[in-house]
Amino acid sequence: MNAVTRTLVDITTPDGTADAYLAHPDDGQPHPGVLLYQDAFGLRPHLKAMADRLAAAGHAVLVPNVFYRHGRAPVVALPEFIDMAARPDIVEKVVPLMESLTPGTTERDAGAYLAWLADSPLVADGPVGVTGYCMGARLALHTAGAHPDRIAAAAGFHGGGLASDAPDSPHLLAGRITAELYFAHADEDPSMPEEQIRRLEDALTKAGVEHRCEVYRGAHHGYTQSDTAAYDAAAAERHWTELLALFARAL
Repeated sequence: MNAVTRTLVDITTPDGTADAYLAHPDDGQPHPGVLLYQDAFGLRPHLKAMADRLAAAGHAVLVPNVFYRHGRAPVVALPEFIDMAARPDIVEKVVPLMESLTPGTTERDAGAYLAWLADSPLVADGPVGVTGYCMGARLALHTAGAHPDRIAAAAGFHGGGLASDAPDSPHLLAGRITAELYFAHADEDPSMPEEQIRRLEDALTKAGVEHRCEVYRGAHHGYTQSDTAAYDAAAAERHWTELLALFARAL
């Protein structure tokens, strides 16, 4: 494993300036780029630790504050341990932030993040990988569809609403995707019911996208997030195995 350098950076977007966290191997060499999309709780120590683990495995990892239009991270003050059942006020604060992200703003922002990675001497030339958690899985799918020339691999974990009835559901971008995809759903996740899992699988298969979709039995929405009550250590480690293997193959 590599020693890791950590930096806070600002990224100019069409709508302003996004603050972001960058982690990369401490060897002065360029490494494959990875864009890591947050869950609803935003850029915080746990997500930085996830980026560090990816960086230690040999990647230059950028974690943008996708809520930057509402302020620099942390946009919402959070406890060290997040239990939504005990703190319903947190949900009330983050839902409007989530709803403010449209497919259009997501795709514009993604273009800025990817351009920043392409310009960084810390990032190797060529396409990059993207991984997203909860709402971030939706952002990952939108990014892979909107920027197929830049994304070689994309993964989403315990994502919700990936194949809804909405006219802008991200699964409708399947025909534009050229990346290899991996999605791991939680079977105890009402935001991604079985009918949407089937719809996503069918769309990717019909479009000829190289992909694998799995359901982690017994896992709940948010199973990778160790600072939340939804955390499942076994499912989280399974996610790491699959994610690192995907990036090793594709990047």
